[in-house]
Amino acid sequence: MPADRLHLVRHGEVHNPGRVLYGRLPSFRLSADGRAMARSAAEHVQRLGRPVSALYASPLQRTRESAEPFAELFGLSPVVDDRVIEPTNVFEGKRMKRAVLNPLNWRHLTRPEVPSWGEPYVQVVARMDAAMTEAWNDADGGDVVMVSHQLPIWITHLAVAGERLRHDPRKRRCALSSVTSFERDGDSWREVAYAEPASTARAVDVGAV
Repeated sequence: MPADRLHLVRHGEVHNPGRVLYGRLPSFRLSADGRAMARSAAEHVQRLGRPVSALYASPLQRTRESAEPFAELFGLSPVVDDRVIEPTNVFEGKRMKRAVLNPLNWRHLTRPEVPSWGEPYVQVVARMDAAMTEAWNDADGGDVVMVSHQLPIWITHLAVAGERLRHDPRKRRCALSSVTSFERDGDSWREVAYAEPASTARAVDVGAV
């Protein structure tokens, strides 16, 4: 019996005093506020009053920590799925404002439609769709929660909406600990809800790819 709804949840605020683009770098954990944000996301899903039957998370520390409140509230053990991980990016470990001003880096900015600075958008869409479809079909009814990252969630939104994948990263609608929800129409996804249950007014959010 497939799932009823699938929620893509972004991780909470990351402890990032250097304000670098952290990408797939290890040991970037949630801040204290980030843990509170993750809890808010889990409580939001709980308030929907819908049973959650499966929980997945990216292998990175910040997403596994963001999955912990869901595991607690719904009595689930999170399954790590490499397919919902942050994309690769040549600017990992750098401050973006400085990096883009360096002429040595301009070659990485020549094809934003791919993009030339990281994993191709079409590849991210394909792996996210594969992970979501498999989780949907493997579920024993109820809802599925997948804790992932800003770019994979936003690019999935664009693909499902039939919009072009090239976009301005500064204009993504995917806040920290936001919840983007989908259902299936036959073989296609349909976005049904978006929520920002966490307070992010003072959050530091400069590390997304």
